[in-house]
Amino acid sequence: MFLQSPKLWKMLLILAIWSPISHSLHFDLHSGRTKCIAEDIKSNSMTVGKYNIDNPHDGQALPQSHKISVKVTSNSGNNYHHAEQVDSGQFAFSAIEAGDYMACFTAVDHKPEVSLSIDFEWKTGVQSKSWANVAKKSQVEVMEFEVKSLLDTVNSIHEEMYYLRDREEEMQDLNRSTNTKMAWLSVLSFFVCIGVAGMQFLHLKTFFEKKKVI
Repeated sequence: MFLQSPKLWKMLLILAIWSPISHSLHFDLHSGRTKCIAEDIKSNSMTVGKYNIDNPHDGQALPQSHKISVKVTSNSGNNYHHAEQVDSGQFAFSAIEAGDYMACFTAVDHKPEVSLSIDFEWKTGVQSKSWANVAKKSQVEVMEFEVKSLLDTVNSIHEEMYYLRDREEEMQDLNRSTNTKMAWLSVLSFFVCIGVAGMQFLHLKTFFEKKKVI
């Protein structure tokens, strides 16, 4: 049967393991500084993010110095998330345009300077979907649930391959255009050099004729 094929299971598991669609980061940010993180997202992909500042004093409220501003924008400058003076938050949206999306974190300016430890998790594609909710609603068996999750991962990888192929074609077109322009520039530079050399020759010939050297 389809679900009992060991080769299929191996292929699905390998693809799921190697699928680069989730990023979990931990970084430090000093007062008044900004740090940006970029993520390449294809169009019509769901993406979710969650961030929070580590509390250095467990059980106590974070001080006012431990606040950040967060802004998520697309490559064309469209704003998808903006939060001011927060210590945690999350965002979720469906990417309308393909390209690099930027999440920028800015710590509030404080004297003396403090260092904030920030946890940030950014998921795109199949990882952004809550399969646990699907399993609870449908009451499916664990095996069927895993197969659905893996198949969704395979579909996401398949779409990602087409997306990367389109990006590769765009880069090849850009390379060909650049090479053509460089070839024309080389030809133009050659004729300019020939022209300058001819002008110098005529100038020197005229100079030596006036001096009656030749």
